[in-house]
Amino acid sequence: MNKQRFTSVWDAIEDTPEQAVNMKLRSELMLALKDHIARTGMSQAQAAGLFGVTQPRVSDLIRGKINLFALDALVNMATAAGLRIEMRVLEAA
Repeated sequence: MNKQRFTSVWDAIEDTPEQAVNMKLRSELMLALKDHIARTGMSQAQAAGLFGVTQPRVSDLIRGKINLFALDALVNMATAAGLRIEMRVLEAA
């Protein structure tokens, strides 16, 4: 049996490197938003109001339903929450 090593779970389960990177970014933003909600003690309804989405949408975020969120929607939610997003682009190794 051939044992492959991957740098992330997304590299292992996604079909292309592009999809894996997209999922990595989405998961990082979702975790940051979930942590922000927990850290500030907001209810889902309060978070929904702040993010400009519905409470069921925040519930989907909290429950980790990553396939329901596009990268741009997560960026918008994080910005509305007052989070600062930084991006670095590096040459591939």
